[in-house]
Amino acid sequence: MNTNEKLTEVLNDLIRINNDRTTGYVNASDEAKIIDVDLQATFNKMADQSRKFAAQLTNEVSRLGGEAATGTTNSGKIHRAWMDVKATFSGKDRHAILSSCEFGEDAAQKAYKAALASDAEISAETRQLITDQQSSLKTSHDLIKKYRDVQEAVNS
Repeated sequence: MNTNEKLTEVLNDLIRINNDRTTGYVNASDEAKIIDVDLQATFNKMADQSRKFAAQLTNEVSRLGGEAATGTTNSGKIHRAWMDVKATFSGKDRHAILSSCEFGEDAAQKAYKAALASDAEISAETRQLITDQQSSLKTSHDLIKKYRDVQEAVNS
């Protein structure tokens, strides 16, 4: 496998995790319509963030001469199915939705760490793109965690 193929594979993994994240937040936004308009706006913003990140990564894959991924990860499909089942039994409450979102944010952080630790040759420009996205996603993760923790305290 040549250098560009390896890097394309790494970037496609990040595209897929962003596609997972977009789908997860669109679903969470739909659930939040019933519960909380503020959360719905946050979820829509995070879905837009992942669409933007996927587009940036897609441009990078195209620049490398590769074919960008368009789907989601298998684990993302499993997570969304689990979220649907959990929502059915939990009554779609705020805490359950936030916990599921945090789970997805954790998965995104792991994917970005794995990308940066991969043995693919990553140019300084591409590494900066990945690092910047990871940093933004960490901020989103921390916000979701904060909301979840506040909701947990309210429920106690």
